[in-house]
Amino acid sequence: MLRERVSEDVYVFTSELYAQVTAGAVISPEGAVIIDTLPFPAETLEILDFVQNKLSVPVRYVINTHYHADHTYGTCFFKNTDVVAHQLCRDKLDTVGRKSLADAREESSELERVEIVLPDTVFARGHMELHLGRKTLALTPSPGHSADSITVLVKEDRILFAGDTVMPLPFLVDGNIDDLVHSLEAIPPLGLENIVQGHGELILRGEIDEAIRSHLKYLDTLRKKVERLVEKKKPRDSVLQITVESCGKSRIPLGGLAGRLHDGNLFALYDALAKAQ
Repeated sequence: MLRERVSEDVYVFTSELYAQVTAGAVISPEGAVIIDTLPFPAETLEILDFVQNKLSVPVRYVINTHYHADHTYGTCFFKNTDVVAHQLCRDKLDTVGRKSLADAREESSELERVEIVLPDTVFARGHMELHLGRKTLALTPSPGHSADSITVLVKEDRILFAGDTVMPLPFLVDGNIDDLVHSLEAIPPLGLENIVQGHGELILRGEIDEAIRSHLKYLDTLRKKVERLVEKKKPRDSVLQITVESCGKSRIPLGGLAGRLHDGNLFALYDALAKAQ
């Protein structure tokens, strides 16, 4: 696991075991807020050890930005904390999440210790704020990657934990392209110092506008290219002729995973557009 200090009181942890997934910690004298966890117990326990033993700060809250396993499987290791998420995240964890964990345990013995933890505190409309010491965290719905996605803005530091709303390549297989576009468009006006992506490297202040423009251009190009195939009634597999490079992105990020994410986007968008016809 990699650890980076982003500001005096904010840390980012990046998995070296799975897809550069990230988690965060916001520290105050009154306690810590953990934003997402890492998928395998060993790395999440490193976060717990660092915060509670090296920094000597108790964890008060764990925020789940969405229900996907790689962001929530470590929640169970933070005992006696208040778990916070969107209502839809709680619903998904209680249904899809339980089944997915049962399936995953058959593939990996490392997950035997993992349990699904349902959020204690949820919100369904508008946004929610958490206050801990002098830190204010604003939780805002940002659907698109998934219906339950939220972002977490550390107001004092202008750092946005974007969850999978922001990734090196936008990913919408479990979500909706229109929602993702709206969620991305809401980011530049925030006046941020940094964006913590759900996977991959930190986006710095001078890079934010261009990163969001690039994501929006990718989604627009992707939509137009897939729409043409659907309108011509081309078979589903024909979408594979649309390369990630032709949509303005690279397949290199996330150890080459971006290419597979792009293929997933193609099929998901084809299915959605064909169904809408």
